[in-house]
Amino acid sequence: MFQGASALSLDAKGRLAVPAKHREALTSEDGQVVITAHPHGCLLVYPVPAWTPIRDQVLRAPGLDPRAALLKRLLVGYAEDETLDGAGRVLIAPSLRQYAGLEKKVWLVGQGSHFELWADAKWQRQQQDMMALGETGLPPGFESLAL
Repeated sequence: MFQGASALSLDAKGRLAVPAKHREALTSEDGQVVITAHPHGCLLVYPVPAWTPIRDQVLRAPGLDPRAALLKRLLVGYAEDETLDGAGRVLIAPSLRQYAGLEKKVWLVGQGSHFELWADAKWQRQQQDMMALGETGLPPGFESLAL
Protein backbone atom coordinates (compact mmCIF):
# COMPACT_ATOMS: atom_id res chain seq x y z
CA MET A 1 0.00 0.00 0.00
CA PHE A 2 1.54 3.25 -1.16
CA GLN A 3 0.52 6.39 0.69
CA GLY A 4 1.93 9.77 1.57
CA ALA A 5 3.48 12.56 -0.49
CA SER A 6 7.24 13.06 -0.77
CA ALA A 7 9.05 16.03 -2.26
CA LEU A 8 11.96 14.63 -4.29
CA SER A 9 14.44 15.79 -6.92
CA LEU A 10 15.29 14.46 -10.35
CA ASP A 11 19.02 14.33 -10.99
CA ALA A 12 20.69 15.83 -14.07
CA LYS A 13 20.05 12.60 -16.03
CA GLY A 14 16.33 12.55 -15.19
CA ARG A 15 16.55 9.82 -12.56
CA LEU A 16 14.34 9.66 -9.49
CA ALA A 17 15.62 8.16 -6.25
CA VAL A 18 12.72 6.04 -5.00
CA PRO A 19 12.44 6.31 -1.20
CA ALA A 20 13.98 3.21 0.41
CA LYS A 21 10.78 2.36 2.30
CA HIS A 22 8.94 1.82 -1.02
CA ARG A 23 11.57 0.13 -3.19
CA GLU A 24 10.87 -3.49 -2.32
CA ALA A 25 7.08 -3.21 -2.64
CA LEU A 26 7.30 -1.15 -5.82
CA THR A 27 9.61 -3.41 -7.78
CA SER A 28 9.28 -7.01 -8.81
CA GLU A 29 12.16 -9.47 -8.42
CA ASP A 30 13.92 -7.97 -11.42
CA GLY A 31 13.63 -4.40 -10.08
CA GLN A 32 11.21 -3.27 -12.79
CA VAL A 33 8.40 -0.72 -12.63
CA VAL A 34 6.09 0.71 -15.28
CA ILE A 35 5.82 4.45 -15.71
CA THR A 36 3.14 5.99 -17.91
CA ALA A 37 1.17 9.18 -18.50
CA HIS A 38 -2.06 10.10 -16.73
CA PRO A 39 -4.79 12.26 -18.33
CA HIS A 40 -4.48 14.79 -15.46
CA GLY A 41 -0.91 15.68 -16.46
CA CYS A 42 1.06 13.62 -13.97
CA LEU A 43 2.81 10.27 -14.37
CA LEU A 44 1.79 6.92 -12.90
CA VAL A 45 4.40 4.60 -11.37
CA TYR A 46 3.20 1.01 -11.02
CA PRO A 47 4.64 -2.26 -9.82
CA VAL A 48 4.54 -4.54 -12.89
CA PRO A 49 1.99 -6.99 -11.35
CA ALA A 50 -0.43 -4.12 -10.61
CA TRP A 51 0.00 -2.54 -14.06
CA THR A 52 -0.51 -5.68 -16.16
CA PRO A 53 -4.28 -6.12 -15.57
CA ILE A 54 -4.87 -2.39 -16.15
CA ARG A 55 -2.93 -2.51 -19.42
CA ASP A 56 -4.84 -5.60 -20.51
CA GLN A 57 -8.18 -3.94 -19.73
CA VAL A 58 -7.22 -0.82 -21.69
CA LEU A 59 -6.11 -2.91 -24.67
CA ARG A 60 -9.47 -4.73 -24.77
CA ALA A 61 -11.28 -1.45 -25.47
CA PRO A 62 -12.55 -1.01 -29.04
CA GLY A 63 -9.85 0.52 -31.21
CA LEU A 64 -12.30 2.39 -33.44
CA ASP A 65 -13.91 4.28 -30.55
CA PRO A 66 -12.09 7.66 -30.65
CA ARG A 67 -12.09 8.14 -26.85
CA ALA A 68 -10.86 4.60 -26.21
CA ALA A 69 -8.15 5.06 -28.82
CA LEU A 70 -7.00 8.24 -27.11
CA LEU A 71 -6.74 6.47 -23.76
CA LYS A 72 -4.83 3.58 -25.36
CA ARG A 73 -2.38 6.01 -26.92
CA LEU A 74 -1.91 7.80 -23.64
CA LEU A 75 -1.77 4.93 -21.14
CA VAL A 76 -0.14 2.21 -23.22
CA GLY A 77 1.64 4.40 -25.77
CA TYR A 78 3.57 6.26 -23.09
CA ALA A 79 4.16 3.20 -20.87
CA GLU A 80 7.84 2.54 -20.19
CA ASP A 81 9.33 -0.48 -18.44
CA GLU A 82 12.14 0.83 -16.26
CA THR A 83 14.54 -0.85 -13.85
CA LEU A 84 15.78 0.61 -10.58
CA ASP A 85 19.55 0.80 -10.47
CA GLY A 86 21.69 -0.33 -7.55
CA ALA A 87 21.16 3.02 -5.81
CA GLY A 88 17.36 2.75 -6.04
CA ARG A 89 17.06 5.30 -8.85
CA VAL A 90 14.73 4.96 -11.82
CA LEU A 91 15.11 6.83 -15.09
CA ILE A 92 12.11 8.90 -16.14
CA ALA A 93 12.11 8.80 -19.95
CA PRO A 94 12.51 12.21 -21.65
CA SER A 95 9.11 11.86 -23.36
CA LEU A 96 7.43 11.31 -19.99
CA ARG A 97 9.32 14.17 -18.34
CA GLN A 98 8.18 16.45 -21.15
CA TYR A 99 4.56 15.25 -20.98
CA ALA A 100 4.31 15.89 -17.22
CA GLY A 101 6.46 19.04 -17.22
CA LEU A 102 8.91 17.50 -14.76
CA GLU A 103 11.95 19.55 -13.88
CA LYS A 104 14.09 19.24 -10.77
CA LYS A 105 11.54 19.27 -7.92
CA VAL A 106 8.83 16.60 -8.12
CA TRP A 107 6.26 15.01 -5.83
CA LEU A 108 5.76 11.26 -5.43
CA VAL A 109 2.20 10.76 -4.17
CA GLY A 110 0.94 7.38 -2.95
CA GLN A 111 -2.36 6.16 -4.38
CA GLY A 112 -2.66 2.73 -2.79
CA SER A 113 -1.64 0.40 -5.63
CA HIS A 114 0.69 2.89 -7.34
CA PHE A 115 2.24 6.35 -7.19
CA GLU A 116 1.53 9.55 -9.04
CA LEU A 117 4.56 11.65 -9.98
CA TRP A 118 3.82 15.37 -10.23
CA ALA A 119 5.78 18.43 -11.33
CA ASP A 120 6.04 20.81 -8.37
CA ALA A 121 3.91 23.56 -9.96
CA LYS A 122 1.17 21.13 -10.95
CA TRP A 123 1.18 19.57 -7.46
CA GLN A 124 0.79 23.03 -5.91
CA ARG A 125 -2.31 23.55 -8.11
CA GLN A 126 -3.64 20.17 -7.00
CA GLN A 127 -3.27 21.24 -3.38
CA GLN A 128 -5.28 24.39 -4.09
CA ASP A 129 -7.99 22.25 -5.69
CA MET A 130 -7.99 19.95 -2.65
CA MET A 131 -8.49 22.91 -0.34
CA ALA A 132 -11.44 24.07 -2.48
CA LEU A 133 -13.28 20.76 -1.96
CA GLY A 134 -14.93 22.24 1.12
CA GLU A 135 -16.51 24.92 -1.06
CA THR A 136 -17.58 22.69 -3.96
CA GLY A 137 -18.85 19.70 -2.01
CA LEU A 138 -17.68 16.12 -1.93
CA PRO A 139 -17.82 13.86 -4.97
CA PRO A 140 -20.45 11.09 -5.13
CA GLY A 141 -19.72 8.20 -2.79
CA PHE A 142 -17.87 10.31 -0.21
CA GLU A 143 -20.94 11.81 1.52
CA SER A 144 -20.84 9.31 4.40
CA LEU A 145 -17.06 9.33 4.88
CA ALA A 146 -16.23 9.75 8.54
CA LEU A 147 -12.77 11.10 9.35
